[in-house]
Amino acid sequence: MLEPQLEQALAFPAPFVIDRLVKDRVTDTPAEAELLFTEAKRYLVLCEATPQKSFGMHSAVVDQAWHAFILFTAEYTDFGNRFFGGYVHHSPVVDHDSAAQPGPNAGSFNDFQSRYEELFGQPLPAVWYDDTSVAPSRRVISARAGTLTVDAADDTVELINDTGDSVLSVNALAREAVDFIAHHPDFYVRELPGGLTDDEKVGLIQPLVRTGVLRMAQ
Repeated sequence: MLEPQLEQALAFPAPFVIDRLVKDRVTDTPAEAELLFTEAKRYLVLCEATPQKSFGMHSAVVDQAWHAFILFTAEYTDFGNRFFGGYVHHSPVVDHDSAAQPGPNAGSFNDFQSRYEELFGQPLPAVWYDDTSVAPSRRVISARAGTLTVDAADDTVELINDTGDSVLSVNALAREAVDFIAHHPDFYVRELPGGLTDDEKVGLIQPLVRTGVLRMAQ
């Protein structure tokens, strides 16, 4: 059960954030922006309600909603003071491929998921899984820049990581796009070459985001 001020934080309206998310093309509609902003508020509330754990931000797209709110400095500062007793500092998006050791109180994604479902009484929405947010307009970053290679045989092309494992196997018609992925550490999904449709471009990138080979840019 949430404390009253945290319930009020969840209900806090910010039409200026919604307008910003649509204007910046983070979302296509105000309704989608409202849902995204709700998740950003839920993240802040969850962190406040779970002081024994430290949760990094697990979604690049939810983080964009948080960033949009922070840009309105006066309103964001007032929000923090009213509902959290002070300014709420930004937490970076979790880099699951980082070699750095997490702090002793760092919560895992599973910890975050369990706590979310306990507090809000519903499954963790798909927006928290970055592969569901892949779109032609989204930018992705290679977590293994300079270490991916391409291997082609017969009608199949594979993307190989630095340990020699295949991280993607697709029809050879996508060879040009797979080469592009291997040699570009930072790109927009729409930039994939080879005459692919938008759906095909998204389909190539989603499994790489899901497995951590690529990550969504903020």
